[in-house]
Amino acid sequence: MVTIKLQNLIDFVADVFAHADSSPEEAKRIATYLTTANLTGHDSHGVIRVPVYIRWKKMGSVVPDQIAEVVVDTPSLAVVDGKFGYGQTVTPQAVRIGIEKCKKAGLAAIALRNAGHIGRVGDWAEMAAAEGLVSVHFVNAAGSLLVAPYGGVEKRLSTAPYCVGIPRQGQDPIVLDFATSIVAEGKVLVASRGGKKLPKGALIDADGTLSEDPAVLYGPHSAEGPRDHTKGTGAIRAFGEHKGSGLAFICELLGGALTGTGATAPDRRFANGMLAIYIDPKVVDTSNFFDGEISRYTDFIRATKPVAGVDRVLIPGDPERRMRAERTKNGVPLPDDTWAAIVNTAREVGVSEVSIQRAVQ
Repeated sequence: MVTIKLQNLIDFVADVFAHADSSPEEAKRIATYLTTANLTGHDSHGVIRVPVYIRWKKMGSVVPDQIAEVVVDTPSLAVVDGKFGYGQTVTPQAVRIGIEKCKKAGLAAIALRNAGHIGRVGDWAEMAAAEGLVSVHFVNAAGSLLVAPYGGVEKRLSTAPYCVGIPRQGQDPIVLDFATSIVAEGKVLVASRGGKKLPKGALIDADGTLSEDPAVLYGPHSAEGPRDHTKGTGAIRAFGEHKGSGLAFICELLGGALTGTGATAPDRRFANGMLAIYIDPKVVDTSNFFDGEISRYTDFIRATKPVAGVDRVLIPGDPERRMRAERTKNGVPLPDDTWAAIVNTAREVGVSEVSIQRAVQ
């Protein structure tokens, strides 16, 4: 493992994207969002994505410094085309539109289509919560066939994330953010690069055999080489049997089909679609009951007697808060294989050896 100081990691990743045709502002924004994912413990959506993003950029699958286009605009709804810009650039543009509409109308919906990888969806729930708004997000990834539906062995779904953010008065928001697969594809990527191993039976091979070997998804691969999920014979499994598979199906229809991104298919260009709904609690909750009831119920849940081997019962966001504090203080740990792949990508785009050495100081 190599541990990188927070600001060093942000600066280094920003340098990579600045050398790959992103403006300094976009490069810093991508680096900050990716590093934030690592800070919260979601390494699957963190800087391990740098080689993937740069490969997509070279392929023309993602376009630097795009300005999202509003193609439908009503007082409470907008359809926003990200034009295949980096998700860390076009998604906050779309979320800002949703926030502004919700503050005027009390309720709003945004359909974002054709966005590059939007990263940790919780970032966008947190952005809305910072403005005092509840948000619900249905997301898909067109062209990203990764997950077998319940009862099947073939890839038919993306990891189809679902997320809800709830603001708190004077406290961190409650954010529920998960892939509808047993693990996000990024966690398979992490495991393949020397990181945390996959849960038992997270993958399923073509013959129905359950597995934890990333080669089932990616096929044979070298330690530092690229990962291509089209090369493997198997798939990630949906979580919760028919329930997770059903929720993934709905995310494909709402985040993909309804937004215009398209539900995932083998011949589609990669893009995230997101249907986001925003609610202003101040409009709904005229008696100011909501926040106090959240506190009461949160305490009630946390006071549950834990099972053997569990220190305490948590609510969504608790692990992330703890990890953010630890890694902000001590730095971000990265497996050697992950760091080597990032460094190789940095060299490919022309980042200097001085910058690479500075990152690990």
